Amino acid sequence: MALFPAFSSVSATSSASEKAKELDWLSNRSFCSDDALTIHQHVQDRILPERQEDSETGVPTLKKLKEDEENDYSHKKRRKKEKKKKHKKHKTKHGEHAEGSGSESDTVYPSDLVKQEADTASREEKVSTQGSFIWLDDLTAPTDRPFCIDKKADSANWEYKSLYRGDIPRYKRKGNSSLGLDPATQAVTWTDTKTSEKKRGDRTSERYFSRSCQQLLNTVDLSVVTGSRGSGPNLTAVRFIPVPQCLEEEGSADTPQVPSAVNPLGVYDSSTSLWLQGKGRQEPGLQKEEGSAVTSRGGSSSTALMAARVEDFNRRLRENPSDIPTWLEFVHFQDELTAGPSPFSGSEGDVDRCKKSLKMTLEKKMAILERALESNPGSVELKLARLDLGRELWDPAALLREWRQLVFLHPNNAELWRAYLLFIQGQFSTLTVSKVNGVYGKCLSTLASVQDGALVSHPALPGTEEAMLVIFLQQCHFLRQAGHSEKAIALFQAMLDFTFFKPDSVKEMHTKQQVEFFEPFWDSGEPRIGEKGARGWKAWMHQQERGGWVIPSEPDDDDDDDQDDGSEVKDKTWPKWRIWLDVEASREANHWLPWRPDKTKGQSEEDCEDPDQQVLFDDVGPSMILLSKPELRFQLLCSFLRFLGLPCDMDYPCGPSWSILLDNLALLVEELDADRPLSCSDLWQAGVSPLWPLLSASERSKLSLYWIQYEKIKVMRCVRSRNKRHMRSQGKRSKKVAKRLLKEAENRNDLALWREFGHLEWLLGNLEEARKVLDTALSLGLSRGLQDRALCDLCLLYAQLEVEQGVGPTAGTASPTLHILTRLAEGGTYSPFSGQVSPVSILKARRTFEQAQETNCRPGLVGCFALFQYLTVGVEAADKVYQQAMERLEERHTDHQEEILGEVNSELEALSVARASLLRHVASACPLSRLRDALTSALSHFPNNSHLWKLYLSAENRYHNAGRARRFLHTLTCRATSAIPRLFAISAEQKRKELVDTVQRSDRYGDVRATLPETGLKHRIRALFESAVATEHGSRCPLLWRMYIHFLVLEGNVDRGRGIFYRALQNIPWVKGLYMDAVLLFPDHVQEFLDLMQEKELRLRLPMEEVDILLED
Repeated sequence: MALFPAFSSVSATSSASEKAKELDWLSNRSFCSDDALTIHQHVQDRILPERQEDSETGVPTLKKLKEDEENDYSHKKRRKKEKKKKHKKHKTKHGEHAEGSGSESDTVYPSDLVKQEADTASREEKVSTQGSFIWLDDLTAPTDRPFCIDKKADSANWEYKSLYRGDIPRYKRKGNSSLGLDPATQAVTWTDTKTSEKKRGDRTSERYFSRSCQQLLNTVDLSVVTGSRGSGPNLTAVRFIPVPQCLEEEGSADTPQVPSAVNPLGVYDSSTSLWLQGKGRQEPGLQKEEGSAVTSRGGSSSTALMAARVEDFNRRLRENPSDIPTWLEFVHFQDELTAGPSPFSGSEGDVDRCKKSLKMTLEKKMAILERALESNPGSVELKLARLDLGRELWDPAALLREWRQLVFLHPNNAELWRAYLLFIQGQFSTLTVSKVNGVYGKCLSTLASVQDGALVSHPALPGTEEAMLVIFLQQCHFLRQAGHSEKAIALFQAMLDFTFFKPDSVKEMHTKQQVEFFEPFWDSGEPRIGEKGARGWKAWMHQQERGGWVIPSEPDDDDDDDQDDGSEVKDKTWPKWRIWLDVEASREANHWLPWRPDKTKGQSEEDCEDPDQQVLFDDVGPSMILLSKPELRFQLLCSFLRFLGLPCDMDYPCGPSWSILLDNLALLVEELDADRPLSCSDLWQAGVSPLWPLLSASERSKLSLYWIQYEKIKVMRCVRSRNKRHMRSQGKRSKKVAKRLLKEAENRNDLALWREFGHLEWLLGNLEEARKVLDTALSLGLSRGLQDRALCDLCLLYAQLEVEQGVGPTAGTASPTLHILTRLAEGGTYSPFSGQVSPVSILKARRTFEQAQETNCRPGLVGCFALFQYLTVGVEAADKVYQQAMERLEERHTDHQEEILGEVNSELEALSVARASLLRHVASACPLSRLRDALTSALSHFPNNSHLWKLYLSAENRYHNAGRARRFLHTLTCRATSAIPRLFAISAEQKRKELVDTVQRSDRYGDVRATLPETGLKHRIRALFESAVATEHGSRCPLLWRMYIHFLVLEGNVDRGRGIFYRALQNIPWVKGLYMDAVLLFPDHVQEFLDLMQEKELRLRLPMEEVDILLED
């Protein structure tokens, strides 16, 4: 019988039967082949339908899933085994090889099929109980058992003491709080594991300037509630966490609960109701701020706040894309984004990375502005901001093309022209004085055409006439700083003639036509404004219409300037550069007027030795403009007088464009500049005399006042020089001018002129004469009452002079100051001081002052009342008077309209100066903190007042601790709109350094020299200079650059100072004083500086070749 009886019939042959007899012991007589075949067929019939169903539905059977799992497991195990044992050969067991070999390996027996069916059933049951993990989304048809139960034990839980880290869900803790704790009195410390401590200990400690530390420092946490020791429960002492008190214990049980959807019966407290609504309980004292979108439980980081602000900007600009200020604010916000460590800033590192970060910020700003211009294509403000950024990104030629295109598109915008002019005159590579002067002329002629209506395509904007005058003054100061003072004076002369002496026949013409008629007058040789014999354009025009005859002028022997023909070189032993510097300064001080041929001497234009001293019409004609408003005409005249050095009550704007006027060191010192005033009295007298009949009475009164103040300045300069002979001669001339002005009919009752004349006598030392003048003035105007401003100013000056003379509050009722103030309050007729003031008069005067101050807060009246209180009560009462008056003015400032805001601001500034002056005078009688508080408050409101700055620095110099002053100065300079606060901050540090250096160099103090260090003042001063010149207004300030260069050279850093000089040339290349300082400080390169001056066409009165000729003579 065969080994497999079920298939014995296949091999039933005769030979097989013989073998069967020999192998009879292997036969199984109890086996039936028919039964085996039946069982086999039955199994095949059951398996085939299931396979067909699986192939049609695509749903895997449990058997197939189990096979897939086994295949995956074997595949992973094989990969792991191959990775560990790459170099070893795989060996198979001998038994397995034997089992796999044989010719009958493919034979299937029915018993195996039965066993396989049983195993399949057990496996299906096992899989159904233990689970086959598959996503429900992967099943295309529902199953009976979508879930499974895993009953198999995990032996790893017994071997290891914790779960596998991959089976534990990850989470992040936000904050250190815990539910159920009172954050005010309770806390939980979350300690780190040893592993985290080990990892943290392996790191290197980071410095404070690293990015992670800066992010930690910039984190804005919630306020920490600090309590005294013993207040609140101690968590280490109690054995349980205390629970907050219930409402009944807090005493709020009487408050009924309003029924709601979550609390229908009203039995829940507020915390439970909020919890049912899914809300948290808000901590007391913590309020949500508008605009904060990202908050966390422990606090909000600076990065989150920045992201919230960026989101807010995006929302606002998306909703309102035409909001220009928001666009500009968003552009400036990019600097704040990239300033600190945040995801918005680049990586920190070396200088190259910083440059890349800066360039990235500029490109982001440019992209924002271009996006803004897409929504607002006509916005000039956005275009100006884009051009400002283009200075850092574009080359000069491309930037110049953009500027020209913008000016061509908006020729009627005066502010755009001003910015363009500043850009043109600040370009070192393309600067020449003639070119810039031509651009000024083109600007003014274009705006004049717009104002006349000749330029039909662009209408005139509001304020064009005022802006044209500002640009004209800017042109005059540009020429003065470039050394061409002759052209600047000629511009003023031509403009005054063109404005005040215009013939009636040309007044209705356009500006261009009027300029054409003005050219023959300019070239005729007729005396101009400021020259003797000047009659004006109108008189010359009438003369030409009548026949053109000329009245010859008689030569004036007194005006013959026969200058000595002596040598201009003071000392021939000086170095060549010093001789050039001295002669150049001397010629600039003497020859600053335009040269005119003297026809009485037979001179012509060919006789002029210096062609630059002669001004042609092409230099002044394009800059002529029309001024129709009387106030603008008078402002032009006052500007001319101020240009000549006269004190005029006209302040220039404080914007960056006017920082270029700050070029005089007298701004920072209390002494008067010896070089100012620029003019002699003959020029401005001759210039004002023809204009006198054309002015109104009030304007003539102001000019008379300016004249006397100018004479007073000259007397003060003589007094400080202590030259008695010169002082007596100057005093006689000044008194003569003052008396002549007071003799005029319209000036006899002008108390302002009487006040200045009395002060002039007082300065000369004539006290009795001064008292007579002031008493006469009081007798003339005392009946006007307290409402008259001139009377109050007169009495205030008289009283202050008496107090400074030595009569203080100790004099009691025998004070002449008290007599003056009581007579002012009483009114009536004035009588000179006799010796005593009655107490009743003092009480009446105080009551009168109090009533007058309620309605009148002018500086003169408030100053008189404060001085009265100081003499009768004390310093505190006087200071209170000033405070009350300033509070009333501030209320008026908020209540009234913009028309009087300028007047209120000027009165507030005058009161602040008067208050600080009084407290400084009585510093010995009151604490210095009162003066400091008054000065800091005043400077916070008026940071551009130089007098307040001088008072503040003189008060702070008494202290060795400079921390308080430095903090205050830093606060003001950060928000300053001009260069004045930064100049005074630098000046304060320089004075402090001079004091320290004086002590260190002195042998008087012995060992103090070794114990008093310099404390890095020079580094602080240099940092202040760098931060100042980095601003827009500081980079245009000539005084700031000149101070910076002088400071570095005095410290011994000559090379660095020379580098700063070339940096200054990139910002203010037109300032001649900068080149003069360079010759003084760097004499080895004098020829290089002179070549630069000639290249830029700056005014050079003495070529270096002429110095050799002077030395030979």
